[in-house]
Amino acid sequence: MNVVTIPKKITGARDDLVVLPRREYESLRARVIPEAQMTISEKRALVRARRAFKEGKLLSLDEFKREMGRPRRASRH
Repeated sequence: MNVVTIPKKITGARDDLVVLPRREYESLRARVIPEAQMTISEKRALVRARRAFKEGKLLSLDEFKREMGRPRRASRH
């Protein structure tokens, strides 16, 4: 495998850059970040969830965290 390292002095980046052939990159990526295919039912559930979120029926993660940090009011029954 041919790899070229470009020093950060040249690129101005925070770290060195590495150049490698696309095949090697794709092979590395496939091993490090495996992809999983969604089933039809998972795709449908995702569409429903996105629609519900867009309609304001769901909270974002940040909103949920904020809500969880608030003290709960005592309910009267």
